[in-house]
Amino acid sequence: MTRTFTRLATHAAIAGLAAGAAMADGSDLTVFDWSGYEDPGFYGNYVETYGEGPSYSYFGDEDEAFAKLQSGFSADLSHPCSYVTQKWADAGLLQPIDTSRLDYWDDLLPGISSVDGIDFGGETWMVPFDWGNTGLIYRSDEFSSEEVSLQMLTDPAYKNKISLPGGALEAVTLGVLATGAQDSYPDLSEEEFQAVLDFLRDVHENVRFYWSDATQLDQALASGEVLMGWGWNQTEVNLISNGVPAEMMRDVEKGVVSWVCGYVHMQDSDVPDEQVYDMLNALTAPESGKYIIESWGYAHSNARAFDMADPELVEAYGYSDPDTFFAGSLFGVPLDPALERRLREEYERIKSGF
Repeated sequence: MTRTFTRLATHAAIAGLAAGAAMADGSDLTVFDWSGYEDPGFYGNYVETYGEGPSYSYFGDEDEAFAKLQSGFSADLSHPCSYVTQKWADAGLLQPIDTSRLDYWDDLLPGISSVDGIDFGGETWMVPFDWGNTGLIYRSDEFSSEEVSLQMLTDPAYKNKISLPGGALEAVTLGVLATGAQDSYPDLSEEEFQAVLDFLRDVHENVRFYWSDATQLDQALASGEVLMGWGWNQTEVNLISNGVPAEMMRDVEKGVVSWVCGYVHMQDSDVPDEQVYDMLNALTAPESGKYIIESWGYAHSNARAFDMADPELVEAYGYSDPDTFFAGSLFGVPLDPALERRLREEYERIKSGF
């Protein structure tokens, strides 16, 4: 069964629930999110309560989202990752989370709820929702798991066969792992920082395109336009479910990144708090977690979701022992603002060929 079919079936089921619900103002809630997260499999309980799903607006990456929010765009909830939460809070965009109103807060994985960017300044600022990996995704009919490595990205034999993300914060983790600087990250020395940039410049020689939407990477790997790309779990699941031989490199010795993303309550939210927390509770319900594991290949913040999900998939995606997995992978973390600005500037130069 393809993921597309699964989504259609889920939409139909949720539509049936909506038809019988009494309320019809669920769309008053606005969520500013990554494309695809409007999937009603994530918030079925909200639809049961309000009769319909929330309204969605989309961003391509967190840089775009931050700029749009600072320019006055309004939403009730948004979905950044933990390494930018403090930046958003410092800019006055967020209001703290009242964890006493979260039905599943005590069920969250300890390794997730303690990640940098969830709590700071004596307040909770994010409700963790999904987590997973950024890693090297490759055509498994072209490479074996034994031979694949990050260093292959610079091999001239693969000119125009590589795709990297357009966002600097994701690309830097690739460079950090490839150059062995993970023990220093995010406090990179100047020498380490330059080594990361040099590696990304070398990879640039082989890059066919920088993706801004994961579907671009999906399609290029499926067609054979590229053979390797730095991407998210979702790409691996999409390819495999559509019969494309693909795999993510999950050898922590070779290099894999773990990330945690979640929902934040926007400062200018104009719907009742009760409605916001109903959505947060729907998102963190174990049923939502079961769905995201089985249909997207991402992990969920609720520990109970792993008992409900298909055990074969939990094992295949490396989520059977989250604590061990966290210990072995590099986490995306907040960067010093000056280093972040410099990194973004340098990455734009690299993408332009300088």
